[in-house]
Amino acid sequence: MTRPPITADAVREMLADRRIYPELPAVLADDTELALDSMGMIWLLHLVDERHGLVVRGTDAELAELTSIRRIVAYLSRYAAEHQEA
Repeated sequence: MTRPPITADAVREMLADRRIYPELPAVLADDTELALDSMGMIWLLHLVDERHGLVVRGTDAELAELTSIRRIVAYLSRYAAEHQEA
């Protein structure tokens, strides 16, 4: 099964829910600094699984580095490549 690519626009869409991410600006540039709380991160990873079929089991240190759209996309793309189904 081929996963759909995780793009910056896909991440922006996942972060668009104001009920979950009320503090994020409406317009998110690729390098806008983000500070996702633990519940926000859990929801983002749930959406990544649901929409892209990728179950992410990153360490707390790895997830703490996800502080921009660009970093999230890079991490998820790298994680997907490293955890491809055989």
